[in-house]
Amino acid sequence: MRILHTSDWHLGQRLVNLERTEEHQHFLDWLLQTIEQEQVEVLLMAGDVFDTGAPSNTALKQYYNFLTKVCATCCRHIIITGGNHDSVSTLNAPKELLDCFNIKVIGGATADLLDELIELHDENGQLELVVCAVPFLRDRDIRLSIPGESYEEREQRIKQGIAAHYAAFVPHVQPYKAQGIPVVAMGHLFAAGGSASDSEKEIHVGNLGQIGADQFPKEFDYVALGHLHRPQQVNKTHHIRYSGSPIPHSFSEVMDKKVVYVLDFEQGKLTELKEIPIPVCRKLVRFKG
Repeated sequence: MRILHTSDWHLGQRLVNLERTEEHQHFLDWLLQTIEQEQVEVLLMAGDVFDTGAPSNTALKQYYNFLTKVCATCCRHIIITGGNHDSVSTLNAPKELLDCFNIKVIGGATADLLDELIELHDENGQLELVVCAVPFLRDRDIRLSIPGESYEEREQRIKQGIAAHYAAFVPHVQPYKAQGIPVVAMGHLFAAGGSASDSEKEIHVGNLGQIGADQFPKEFDYVALGHLHRPQQVNKTHHIRYSGSPIPHSFSEVMDKKVVYVLDFEQGKLTELKEIPIPVCRKLVRFKG
């Protein structure tokens, strides 16, 4: 099974006061071509679909046009999770409708953890892949504030809350692992040791809640992360990665190579992981004088 991991589209983003619709459209058109060329069967979008919680009509149209076109490709499953820039209600509003087209949307943390556990089947109904589609976890999703708690206590509780959310999947995914079914997790968070740029908003105040690679359960064969705009591994761990943003969102990203990741799973194992460079539509250049 072939999977493509992307994140942080930030549709509707403006650079100072300049529209970037053309650049986003260039990326989305290229992504459709790449899905066809690489024969991608599953598309994972790990948060920050839009740049704001109230996206413009232009940004919404780009999003729905892309989803319409991707349904006509070889891609059979699309999973979209919400990021810290996204409005949970905006993403979730067409959830039931998109479900009819095999597009699963998890805009925010769900009351029942199993709503974030998605089984993907092939044309014959055979189970091929399990995805733990975790969206951005807001403070209210993972901790209750305690009056008078210190900064350190708050930080510790956020970290524990995020790690506990992922750990809660373990008993549910172990039966799949026993059958040799690969399990992929998604997330939108700031992992410890990650390299940030100037354009990410602090995900929790002071970027609290940084969790390390060792806090993701070993049952996950791949962890597809969003939030950091620079493509990178987490703590040099091969299977835990940020795909980064498709276009540079600030001048601190001009030297970054923008990519998407394509993964191959065979017999329950991750056999190949390659990065595909995204062509530059409009180059950002800084002049100093």
